[in-house]
Amino acid sequence: MNKLQALFFILLIGFVSTIDLNAQSKKQIQIEYAGKLTIDEENYPGAKILTRDDAEQVHIEHGGANLWCDKAIHYSKENFIEAYGNVILKQGDTINMTSKYIEYSGITEFAFASGDVVMKDQNSTISSDTLYFDRAKEQAYYRSGGNVVKDSSGTITSMIGRYYMNLKKYQFVEDVVLVSDETTINSNYFDFYSDTGYAYLFGPSTITTETSKTYCEKGFYDTENKIGYALKKARIDYDNRIVEGDSLYFDNNSSFASATNNITVTDTINNSVVKGHYAEVFKEKDSLFITKRALAITVQEKDSVYIHADKIMVTGKPDNRIIKAYYNAKIFKTDLSGKSDSIHSDQNTGITKLLNIPTLSSGDKFSVIQKPILWNLGNQMTGDTIHLLSNKETEKIDSLLVFDNAFIISKDTISKNGYNQISGKRLVGLFDEENRLKQVDVTKNAESIFYARNDKQELIGIDKSKSGSITILFDDGDIDEYTRYNQIDGNLYPESKFPEKERILKGFDWREEERPRSVDDLFKDDPPLELPIIKGLDDYIPQEDFVDETLIKRIKKADTKAKIKKGTISKASRNLPKNTFKAKGVSKNKTLQKNKRKKFLLEKPLPEK
Repeated sequence: MNKLQALFFILLIGFVSTIDLNAQSKKQIQIEYAGKLTIDEENYPGAKILTRDDAEQVHIEHGGANLWCDKAIHYSKENFIEAYGNVILKQGDTINMTSKYIEYSGITEFAFASGDVVMKDQNSTISSDTLYFDRAKEQAYYRSGGNVVKDSSGTITSMIGRYYMNLKKYQFVEDVVLVSDETTINSNYFDFYSDTGYAYLFGPSTITTETSKTYCEKGFYDTENKIGYALKKARIDYDNRIVEGDSLYFDNNSSFASATNNITVTDTINNSVVKGHYAEVFKEKDSLFITKRALAITVQEKDSVYIHADKIMVTGKPDNRIIKAYYNAKIFKTDLSGKSDSIHSDQNTGITKLLNIPTLSSGDKFSVIQKPILWNLGNQMTGDTIHLLSNKETEKIDSLLVFDNAFIISKDTISKNGYNQISGKRLVGLFDEENRLKQVDVTKNAESIFYARNDKQELIGIDKSKSGSITILFDDGDIDEYTRYNQIDGNLYPESKFPEKERILKGFDWREEERPRSVDDLFKDDPPLELPIIKGLDDYIPQEDFVDETLIKRIKKADTKAKIKKGTISKASRNLPKNTFKAKGVSKNKTLQKNKRKKFLLEKPLPEK
């Protein structure tokens, strides 16, 4: 090695040594200012006692963090500080923490604070009696109760809280409550992003406002914009409606909610239920829209009424509900059923209308042939429009009106292909207490065909006539008596002499195969139902232990540098938080990490705080 090479080598060693010394100096806790320095080997062996003066607090710096206090105990060998009285810890312009007491390791970069702890960053404020702060991981943690304040989002309290500073994310566990001016949220597990105000709820959770209460076991809520999603046993309670579904979207600004898949909307005042697979609820407008196997159920003591259609709308105040079911609408009771293009039911008037929608073209099969239709026992009634009139007090159907092209058909009970028929301009029907037709009046241009029988049910003949009007009396669903008014003509024909082509009236359309005989029959001609897949929100990820493998390694490093004797509690490990809670479904890898931590803590027992 020549002289030049030797000189370069010496300079290089000196340069590297200087870098190493500087790096070490940066890792050491630095005393920037102290009013007084004392030594008390008896009580504080190996430590310097620093106190403030009248002008200034004790000032300590480490790795870009500055600490001020009234009194500090500095253990230089362990690179450890205990700070007492009016403690302030600042990290750049991002973190500002105050407390009565802080202890901090310059090796682990782990701080323990107690006594009226307040930590502020640009987005939120944490308050707790005890707080753990890991500068290396940029995380803060409390486990004995605390609260977080986020501007307009409100105040969040919980038993356990963890703040991920780089993510601006909080994880709250156990008795979590968010309170703002307009909203209260209760949850078991609650993830909150302080920069956006986004909250993710897990476990039994409620969001309560003046106008609604939302329940779910998995959900999202934007605390700034007052909108959210609810999944898993999702439910919204309004003043007089309960909305349930697999997935709920809600806007608390406008009291609007939409629901997807397996929806049930319960009217708590009118004792009615609407079901389907997509719904929109406008609370302020007292309106509900529902589709995809939409079904409205009016619950009655003995026999509920079911209305099904492609789409159903429910509007009006609780004492004046209006149900509008349209496109392939059907109605079903055990003793009454019907079909039409649309069904309108008005609670205030007690009128249920079976209608054709006039916008359909004249060539449309449904509008021309398949007119509104009702079945009651053995009777089929059709017309251009049908009204069912209910008693508003008893809610029982007591009469019906058929407007234009009224037609009533009943199959003769004995003959093979015989049908009793009446047609006319208008039909009025009356029901008995058992919802059976007891009287029918057909007016204007009435035509009829009756299979006349004696008391022994022997066929007398087939009666065909025209008249101004007809009144028919029924007995247990069968024609018992009929009276014609202003008869124009009529004859009683023996069955053998009555031509086949004369045995049906113009407009005859027997549609028995369409008749719903159960609730399930209401859906039999619906197209196949394909429900959307709800991806929803990610499942809850439990907190890992705050004292993880990386922190344990740092503590072991601190103990090695301080030459801690076995069985002695090191300053770097004396105030570590214990496990928070046991999470279900922990992987083998995580379990192994926990076992390692347990072994380490057993070797160095921690005092109770």
